Amino acid sequence: MCGIAGLIGSERPDFADKALAALAHRGPDGRGVWRGANATLVHTRLAIIDLSDAGRQPMVDEPSGVCITFNGEIYNFKELRRDLDRDGVLFHTHTDTEVLLRLYLNKGERMVDSLRGMFAFAIHDPRNQITLLARDPFGIKPLYYTTARSGELAFASEAKVLHQTGLSDSRLNAGAIMRFLETGSVAEPDTLLADVRCLPAGHVLVWKNSAAQTRAYWSITFPSGDEDSRHNAKEITRAALLDSVEHHFISDVPVGLFLSGGVDSTALLALSTALGKRDLETFSIGVDDEGLDESGPAARTAQHFKSRHHELRLDARGMAERFPSFLKQMDQPSIDGFNTYCVAGFARDAGMKVVLSGLGGDEVFGGYPSFDRVPKLLSAARAAHHAPALARAAGRVMERWMPRLPLRRVGGLLQREPTLPNAYRTFRGIFTSRQARSLAAHFAGCAERDVCEPENPTLPTGDARDQVSACELSLYMRNQLLKDSDVMSMAHGLELRVPLVDRVLFEAVSRIPADTRLRAAKQCLLDAVPEIPAWISTQPKRGFLFPYAKWLAGDWGAKINEARKHLRDPHPTWYQCWSVFMLERWLEARR
Repeated sequence: MCGIAGLIGSERPDFADKALAALAHRGPDGRGVWRGANATLVHTRLAIIDLSDAGRQPMVDEPSGVCITFNGEIYNFKELRRDLDRDGVLFHTHTDTEVLLRLYLNKGERMVDSLRGMFAFAIHDPRNQITLLARDPFGIKPLYYTTARSGELAFASEAKVLHQTGLSDSRLNAGAIMRFLETGSVAEPDTLLADVRCLPAGHVLVWKNSAAQTRAYWSITFPSGDEDSRHNAKEITRAALLDSVEHHFISDVPVGLFLSGGVDSTALLALSTALGKRDLETFSIGVDDEGLDESGPAARTAQHFKSRHHELRLDARGMAERFPSFLKQMDQPSIDGFNTYCVAGFARDAGMKVVLSGLGGDEVFGGYPSFDRVPKLLSAARAAHHAPALARAAGRVMERWMPRLPLRRVGGLLQREPTLPNAYRTFRGIFTSRQARSLAAHFAGCAERDVCEPENPTLPTGDARDQVSACELSLYMRNQLLKDSDVMSMAHGLELRVPLVDRVLFEAVSRIPADTRLRAAKQCLLDAVPEIPAWISTQPKRGFLFPYAKWLAGDWGAKINEARKHLRDPHPTWYQCWSVFMLERWLEARR
């Protein structure tokens, strides 16, 4: 896990130094720069595999001059290396980086079809005057780029690096601001900077002749009607889970685990134990709110599986102490991420460099209320649209005058086409579309008519619950949970791995029909991991949350509550104030 950046098409003497400084937190174990003709690649290293100097980057194949800078982990690199060995390819290191380099020399950009892992990398090929950017299928690792300056491609692990190196300007993307205010995260491929893009998950970008072309090499699909998978769901799921967890332990440093009181992280601990991983270090957070505190079940689970458990206690004072440094690490604004920032720092202080997280279980196995409520919401919206003019008129009244925010959001849905992505956005919403558009125009300094709303994703056809899963994976998880996990763990030089967000695992379990895979309370996952204790499997879902509403009600929250001045609603929710506050802090840091 590392930080990467690059500039292709020109030479700027100060680019490398500025990029290294901006990425230093992502790679405390080393730094490197490669310069070629009108090309600069930069790397900051967090050493996980092959800790020797042989693992330094950028890495160059001297005969061809092809150079790579790579962030992430390739979990099947040993298998890929064996295949290349059989073809007579010679290796000089034991790194997954060199496997990527040799694989490119053998297969070109089609190399990405062979990769299992989390990755964002750039390969500069001076022979063919090509630069290749690639990002993993689910978007676990971020990669931002800009082609704003004629003939130049610049890229980096964090969007703010492009701004700090002077390669993007300060113009804002009003549509991206609107989507952030609607959902709490910035939806790729947009960023809040008008001239910076996020390379979409599962895509490659080829830069040649001063032009960029992107293509998708993988997308979320759900094969339908696989009866064998239905009948063998338990066995298929367990085998795929064990395989993924085993691959995610590939490391030359110890691997720990974030342990909450929930099913997903408990499943990872149980599966790790089944694979013979002993004395695993586990980390959890306890908070001063009985309804949200999962530290008790987590500690009991750790004792049950005999892990070496560490617990951080947090209250409003502890949050206030950590919050300023959290804000400094923000890349794109989000309404989440503080919990990851805190537990990541706690694990790093305990000496860890790699941890596993249970992120992804809810999206794949149906752990959210959205799997039930979004299809119902969509059905109601479609029924209302049998009289479309009346539905839109009723929606305008509801959005403006209903006292409760959820009903105002439903009013916004009635004014839109009744599609599942629109129903999903309504369910996950923070502000209504009307409110978000008005606020976006205010912060971007433009007219409301100039706020261009981003397009919804194209969903796979089939079962509505599979479509909800696709929304959770490609919108909420990708744009919020994964981005926050990357930025806030790397703020401490900690690599966060997500075994439940794995291409091979997903391709195995996605064949299981939705009525089996997405049974209530994640029963498919529970069947596959019977070692999960009853005190975990039978408790209601709570999520890894902090008691923000309680903490913000005290003196500490006064500054955040100042965000009310931007809101016309006399009774905004705490998370509406929070989202505006986070946007304001991001805007301040950009200036």
